[in-house]
Amino acid sequence: MATLLKTYSEYKKVDLNFANQVPSDWNILRGKFFFREVNERSAKGQEQLLSVSEHKGIVPRDSINVNMFQPISYEGYKLCKEGDIVINSLWAWHRGLGVSEHCGIVSTAYGVLRPLKPKQWNCRYLNYLLRNKSYVGECLIRSKGVWESRLQLTGGNFLDIPVICPPIKTQSAIVEYLDKKNEEIEKFIRNKERLIELLEEEKNTLIRKFVTKGIDCAEFKDSNVDWIGQIPKHWTMKKLRFLCNITTGGKNTEDKINDGKYPFFVRSQIIERINSYSFDGEAILTAGDGAGVGKVFHYINGKFDYHQRVYNFYNFKTVMGLYLFYYIKTNFHNVALMGDAKSTVDSLRLPLIKDFEITYPSRKGDQQEIIDKIEKESLKIDDAISKAQKEISAIKEYRESLITDLVLGKRGITNIIN
Repeated sequence: MATLLKTYSEYKKVDLNFANQVPSDWNILRGKFFFREVNERSAKGQEQLLSVSEHKGIVPRDSINVNMFQPISYEGYKLCKEGDIVINSLWAWHRGLGVSEHCGIVSTAYGVLRPLKPKQWNCRYLNYLLRNKSYVGECLIRSKGVWESRLQLTGGNFLDIPVICPPIKTQSAIVEYLDKKNEEIEKFIRNKERLIELLEEEKNTLIRKFVTKGIDCAEFKDSNVDWIGQIPKHWTMKKLRFLCNITTGGKNTEDKINDGKYPFFVRSQIIERINSYSFDGEAILTAGDGAGVGKVFHYINGKFDYHQRVYNFYNFKTVMGLYLFYYIKTNFHNVALMGDAKSTVDSLRLPLIKDFEITYPSRKGDQQEIIDKIEKESLKIDDAISKAQKEISAIKEYRESLITDLVLGKRGITNIIN
């Protein structure tokens, strides 16, 4: 039998930034009346190391991918108990907080707050509440700093936030319902993400076929490169160094500006903004290391700047830029991230890039024919990928709305209301 949600029978007025009423039997007090800041330290640093994840909340450090410096010893790190609130003070405004379900240690840069009356809270309800967009907004309002990336929320400012506390029975019912719904939603998202992966693989296979085998070619020759195999008989093969110029940028991430005039390409593959440009024209860009290594952008006729550890391929000669983009996009990982290039952090070194083998038809008309074929054949796949991405976005918005309604008391679970 499906659980029904409906409004509570009686509400009381409140004056909050995110709500003007809550159920009449719900309590609202400033955080300082519910929690206290603690600063207990580990003697040897041997407890389980915890971290704050934007997407998962408080989790064991070894369960997520963190590419950050790790100290030799965790002695003196802050102790955290189950049910404690842990706040990354610099990222609280971006969901950098949560309620821990683990005992362990956290960075000394994190804030740890403990409930004054633990039995007053279902820690999973509290986690849903504090990571909800309404409370993330409250964290943003109370964070101090000049730049968005340097905003800081102190424990004292967090304790000034009004906190909604329903009866414990209601909290538990909300958690049971949301946990079940979230499990269903996560399964839906995983299935859609897997579908996108398969569609991307299908598209890459299709592109790789056209840029290494051509369109309806009858005669082939050996390329003498294992991962390429045979190529059309009339095609040319050259190292990348002979087909374009390759340079790195002169800027670092500190030069970025939130509302800058020009795109700024960085190692994470997120296009940021800057008020200067060092390049104007067609280019292909890829990160030299980090999260974006081996992934490429194709940028046409526009002013932009790029990070000092991003490679820019430009001034294309006997090969068209868009053809080269498709070729690199689907073939870089065959060799670029293997052997000597594979280390603790994936990296692309300039000698390896310069010696990367490119196969292509000598006539640019033939290259354009391949580009047109790729774009035509990719269209249906791209439409399917876009549909799946929209479905993921829609279900995430639904989940956020559902959590908001339940933790703020806009709607409730039938057997609790009756």
